[in-house]
Amino acid sequence: MVCSFRRYLWLHSNHQLISKNWQPKIFKMRASVISRELSLKQTCLEIFQTAINSVLPQKIIKNNISMEGNRLWIQNQSFQVHNNVHVAGFGKAVMGMAAAVEQILGDHLVQGVISVPLGIQKVLRLAGKEEMLLRPQTKIQVQEGAQHNLPDENALKAAKRIHHLAEGLTENDLLLVLISGGGSALLPAPTPPVTLEEKQYLTKQLASKGATIQELNTVRKSLSLLKGGGLARVAYPAQVVSLILSDIIGDNMEFIASGPTVPNLQSKEDSCKILSKYNLLSSMPENVKEVLSQPSTRLHQEETQDYAHVFNFIVGSNAIALEEAKCKSESLGYNTSILSTEVSGDVTIVARLFSLLIRYLCSVLAMHGSQCAQASSLKDEMLQIIGSLELPDFRLDSCLELLEILLSSGKPLCLLAGGETTVQLRGRGKGGRNQEMALRVALDLHQAKSMTPHDPFAKHEIVFLSGGTDGQDGPTEAAGGFAYTELVENAFREELNVEDFLNNNDSFTFFSKFNKGADLIMTGLTSTNVMDVQAIIIQPKET
Repeated sequence: MVCSFRRYLWLHSNHQLISKNWQPKIFKMRASVISRELSLKQTCLEIFQTAINSVLPQKIIKNNISMEGNRLWIQNQSFQVHNNVHVAGFGKAVMGMAAAVEQILGDHLVQGVISVPLGIQKVLRLAGKEEMLLRPQTKIQVQEGAQHNLPDENALKAAKRIHHLAEGLTENDLLLVLISGGGSALLPAPTPPVTLEEKQYLTKQLASKGATIQELNTVRKSLSLLKGGGLARVAYPAQVVSLILSDIIGDNMEFIASGPTVPNLQSKEDSCKILSKYNLLSSMPENVKEVLSQPSTRLHQEETQDYAHVFNFIVGSNAIALEEAKCKSESLGYNTSILSTEVSGDVTIVARLFSLLIRYLCSVLAMHGSQCAQASSLKDEMLQIIGSLELPDFRLDSCLELLEILLSSGKPLCLLAGGETTVQLRGRGKGGRNQEMALRVALDLHQAKSMTPHDPFAKHEIVFLSGGTDGQDGPTEAAGGFAYTELVENAFREELNVEDFLNNNDSFTFFSKFNKGADLIMTGLTSTNVMDVQAIIIQPKET
């Protein structure tokens, strides 16, 4: 569990789980004897860690809810409670959220059921994070499941228990729902006759073809008893209050964990269009066809007043994490800018955007602010990609303004971004979107370097990081990876061909073999999830 620099879990290259104490001061003292590259990577990692720390479960709960007598305050709204609070939760961050809620509610808590990732309690114990575990005499049942973030029988059992809890509530009860990323996989409740295996098959097919999280959740909702507002309907007439840690671009609550407490504004016809888009309509299981042919449960905007018993609150997000990372970066002496909190699209195209940005910045810096033809060409291509990816909040202008400050001040530069990309699966390798992002950025920088007579990066040190805030990038033990201009060249010396690994979607295998695994970001499960974070550090080389 990575919660601070003093104690964290490190998944070593032999993949054994060991506990260490992390003292940043030691790294600083050794900076003179370790490579500059390692120092930059460590700085990047500190910034990434700060982003994670800002959205850890206990922090977001304590920042957003409190008790005053019999009044439960959530942000600026209060709810009357009197030994009538029931808890349901599902997601990667819910273990810690539940522990914090249990402490705050005290005797007002009657019972609860939470569905959390397989192994999370063991990870937290090994990390010494007892405060993120429930009390020994807890009233909340814990069910672990969804190995590798895929719904399974254990998650199905948890969903049934949550369903049973919710349907037994009365108008005198309050259901406090804890929701975070990973909640969809941890709350599988297929609409009969659809089986869990059939729903899993369809989800895997969509994911392998690059479907967005919004598309995946639209299909999931149309095949679920509890998603798409289903949990709120089952709990009626009890009051339903949800605390949501967002892992969705734009923080649209309808798509976070497939919106179990939010009215479903999509229809089964929308799901069919998505399946048709990815050529899956004709090959889907017969039971799925049967459910999708039934009347839609989509609600029109004017019908959502039926959810008047529901109150939903966003308590953590990617934007919050990036703001804290920005503060950390600035405290370390970097001119810092947040590019976007909504980076999405094919990882290949997004990686190209980041590599173009690095090349552009280095080109302008090398020319001491003069706009050369190459820099203009790079900027034009960036603008085209930003348009094609539909990233309206991508703050390229603020980045260019920061560049002017950098030219005059000489201070190093840090650029931050967040969001969630998709990967087109073409091979059978093992990897994740963040590791693939880093590897593609490294390859693009290498190709740019090899195509020019003069090294465009010669005067600057560059490190790129891409990591998942949940600590698990795809079905791997890594959170993400690093990229730098010498990575591909160094890999060739180890007889590793980056392009071969990318063609097989095998980024984790590459990073595990290369440089003794030193360029993998290994955090262990963080018990939070606000999508991904990217960081770019560019600073002049010491002369």
